[in-house]
Amino acid sequence: MTVYEVNFDGLVGPTHNYSGLSFGNVASKNNAKQIANPKKAALQGLEKMLAMTKLGLKQGILPPQVRPDTFTLRKLGFSGSDKDVITKAAKNAPQFLKACYSASSMWSANAATVSNSLDCDDGKVHFTPANLSNKLHRAIEAEQTSRTFKAIFNNTQYFTHHEPLPHHPLLGDEGAANHTRLSNSHSEKGLSLFVYGEDALSAIKPKIYPARQTLAASEAVARAHGLSESNCLFLQQNPNVIDQGVFHNDVIAIGNENVLLYHEMAFYQCARAVEAINTKYQGDKPLHLIEVSSDYVSVEDAVSSYIFNSQLITLPNGTMAIVAPTECQNNDKVATYLATLCEANNPISKVIYFDLQQSMKNGGGPACLRLRVPLNELELSAVVPECLMDEAKYHTLTAWVEKHYRDAIAEDDLADPSLLVESQTALDELSQILKLGSIYPFQMD
Repeated sequence: MTVYEVNFDGLVGPTHNYSGLSFGNVASKNNAKQIANPKKAALQGLEKMLAMTKLGLKQGILPPQVRPDTFTLRKLGFSGSDKDVITKAAKNAPQFLKACYSASSMWSANAATVSNSLDCDDGKVHFTPANLSNKLHRAIEAEQTSRTFKAIFNNTQYFTHHEPLPHHPLLGDEGAANHTRLSNSHSEKGLSLFVYGEDALSAIKPKIYPARQTLAASEAVARAHGLSESNCLFLQQNPNVIDQGVFHNDVIAIGNENVLLYHEMAFYQCARAVEAINTKYQGDKPLHLIEVSSDYVSVEDAVSSYIFNSQLITLPNGTMAIVAPTECQNNDKVATYLATLCEANNPISKVIYFDLQQSMKNGGGPACLRLRVPLNELELSAVVPECLMDEAKYHTLTAWVEKHYRDAIAEDDLADPSLLVESQTALDELSQILKLGSIYPFQMD
């Protein structure tokens, strides 16, 4: 049975802003306190989703989380009405308020790790929402992520949902941003590559920025999903590149079917890592392990352009394309390398550029915005159909964004309680558009 790689993109939420919350993410830090445009951000994301469907790919939609998260603010001791909670937090703990306003759930590559049913011992698609425990503004996402997945993928005949791992430094899990799969095709068994930043039993770790993914977390997810030892490989990310702003593996490497495009500094002891991949890969098709030299693309250029945080997709004609941000096009070295790559002897035939500047300024490229969910025809038919993109849905959601989103949000606007009302009103309508029922806490009260 044909398996489709369905990209479920995170829809940018109404409170998209630049608060500089992500230590270790260079763009997040550099663009802190700038004025964000939530409407433009959401429309840019929707344009990419529609473009993927026009290429003949299956495209899904993940709704935003409700922000501000007053439930968390109340846990932190702020009481009274929602207006009181926001006002008190803005005065006494603005950093907590900013964390509870973050629209970071748009980067759905961090939402979960998803395993192809062909690889799992029970023959089902497995989901483990990431605990994202390294950053407060992301750690508060896990509960809603789990609720959303269970609503969209609600048929237990095909889908198995796991709880997020416990919030503990030993079990930091950042989801599919540190997981990729190599295979002949999506429709055949594959090799899961889990890339971690730190092993608690090892002294090999970054010195400046945190290693967000741990080996113990990756191993726990693989066990829960019923992946066999023969189709899993655990590799350590190079701690030196983490200290240069490569906070997830998908900022320095990207894989799709029988292609892995990676920087020469991506992995710790890179030559050994590549040898291990070659040894464990069991596909019949030639494996294209494409190493990008620092002579062509430096780590600094990789971080600023997000060349590796592009999407690598298989087109209906069997060739592959790179879906890259326009920052790659505007970097002469990166653009030259990508043009050369498309002429070389490998399945990649073209580059498609998208303007995703609103997301990029917060450190999220095309690959950050999507969660890869492999689904065969029966599994796809069990997904809530309103959460799949087509041209009609694009126009409906575009009109919804135009109706509800602001053109500008500055940091001072987060103290405005009316932004909460606007956000809840928008998401209440969205949950009806997507036929997901009452998935948000404010709808259940």
